[in-house]
Amino acid sequence: MKERKRIVHLLIGPLLFGLFTALLPHGVFTTFESRAAIGTIMWMAYWWVTGPVDYAVTAFLPIALNAIFQMTDMSVVISNYADETILLLLGASIISVMWENTGLDKRIAITFLRLIGSSLRIQLVFWFVLSAVLSAVLPNAVVCATITPIAIAMLKYIGMDDIKTNKTASKILLTIAYATGLGGLASPLGGAMNLVTVEYIQQITGEEYMYSSWVVRFLPIMLILVLVNILFMIRDVKKTEMLGGSREYFVAKYKELPPMSYEEKIALVLFVLATVLAFTRQLYQSILPGLKPAYVFIICAIVSFLLTNKNGERIMVWKNVQGKIIWGLMYIFAGGLAAGTLINKSGAAEALGECISKLDMKGGFITVFVILAVTLLMSDVTSNTATAAVAMPLVISITQGCGLNPIPYIYVASVGVNLSYMLPTSIRAIPVGYGLSPKYMFKEGWKITLLVLAVMSVACALLLKYWPAFSSV
Repeated sequence: MKERKRIVHLLIGPLLFGLFTALLPHGVFTTFESRAAIGTIMWMAYWWVTGPVDYAVTAFLPIALNAIFQMTDMSVVISNYADETILLLLGASIISVMWENTGLDKRIAITFLRLIGSSLRIQLVFWFVLSAVLSAVLPNAVVCATITPIAIAMLKYIGMDDIKTNKTASKILLTIAYATGLGGLASPLGGAMNLVTVEYIQQITGEEYMYSSWVVRFLPIMLILVLVNILFMIRDVKKTEMLGGSREYFVAKYKELPPMSYEEKIALVLFVLATVLAFTRQLYQSILPGLKPAYVFIICAIVSFLLTNKNGERIMVWKNVQGKIIWGLMYIFAGGLAAGTLINKSGAAEALGECISKLDMKGGFITVFVILAVTLLMSDVTSNTATAAVAMPLVISITQGCGLNPIPYIYVASVGVNLSYMLPTSIRAIPVGYGLSPKYMFKEGWKITLLVLAVMSVACALLLKYWPAFSSV
């Protein structure tokens, strides 16, 4: 980027902050803190998309601006930078470095290329389905943090080291991010945001909510969304477009690999152990309630520094490892969490909710459209769980105030809560940390956001009108 252009982008960021802080309607956003929080989001979003500074630097803006303007308690903002998901990402990053040090990354890459083939269309569908299925029953951050390094290993092997400038590599990482968000909608186990929603449904009905009911109600929505997302991702990919050599070529390269070394086996065991323990937490939760997935990955990362090879040399040494850890990944993720904290704690989210509650909504398509639009946008600027915590009581209040059954509209809100596409917040920070350009994410994100909003507004309105089960638990 030319210096003059970079300076212009640098200046526009704080200008946006000032304009939103000063010009947002004072009758809606009654406090300076709420307007400043939205201004902070706009500043961060602009810098992330245009990139005049490193993405990780932008992630520290919530701390700097809150120190000056005191939008909320600083300790609440700072806590996001030590969130347990940050530890999960750190542990996964260290284990990924172990792959590189032992050569396991090359073996994994060739294995996947041998099994899946090099057709880009098939690759995109494979990564989408794999990520979506796993995130249906597991926290999406865990899925994204474990699947993304595998894809990165494959991409690096075929020479796609510069993710930022490579459209093919960017598509694969974006597909994983989209799928892990979408997959979480399939069941209440897909993430904390769904458990928040279930809790509100139980409060309304006074009865225990069966998870199978969720799966049945969202099945037609999931089928439509999977189809829409996959078609969107492969829309500009030719049938003949390949990642590299043919399947036969990668089969031959696989046969040339030497037997797996002792060091590779250790690296694989640690990764599999961390992944399995993270994915089966419900089996040992009552025995070890404190052993959450984040801490499993950190423990396995620590173990990697204790192990030696057959010559008695340590496999992992911090001095050599620290330069390979993707620190920016963790800071970008934390910055997104911190931005969401500012929105929620400053009163901005509450003010937006009050504004929406004043709209004269009578149910049907318009109400569905508004709920979807608001939740989609909110989940892009804050975490999915925080969006659920803010949106669900608001939806219940609005619908009950209009004399409507709140259940189907809670389901509609869940769609928007789980889906977000445009900004590197929440799990979308993970592929950005590995090199995906936020500008490319935003460019693709606003298109699919409008597409999903249109399709889901029609689909949910039809389900509301013609499928009685969608209005029940």
